[in-house]
Amino acid sequence: MKKSLVFGLSLATAALSVQADELFVSINSAGAMAQGAGLVLAVQVLEQKVPVRVLLCDAAGDIAVAGKEMPALKPRNVTAQQILQSLLQAGAKVEVCALYLPNTGRQYSDLLPGVTPAKPADVAAHLMKPGVRTLSF
Repeated sequence: MKKSLVFGLSLATAALSVQADELFVSINSAGAMAQGAGLVLAVQVLEQKVPVRVLLCDAAGDIAVAGKEMPALKPRNVTAQQILQSLLQAGAKVEVCALYLPNTGRQYSDLLPGVTPAKPADVAAHLMKPGVRTLSF
């Protein structure tokens, strides 16, 4: 009886945790494949009608810089920036971390249209909401 109760509770917990209301993707890797992987997964989740919020920090903030040259990733031969632009067009919220602009010498006007600087208090409040799943790359 005790084992079946524990097993049942485990299944119920797993079932509840499967459904996410929103996805938060944090990318700070300088690696093009890691950046691309995080963005591709974000696209896939957005296609399943789950809201997506992306935070780009450190070297990954460069993805959001307009005109930044990046390597094309196989098999589709697209850059991380092209994937990011498709996310923006599909309605994802995309931000660079609050430290990115002041520490890189870049300006808000250097960012792709639709990308905004993050406000740490807003990000923290978002992360604390029930139903938010997180991925980090």
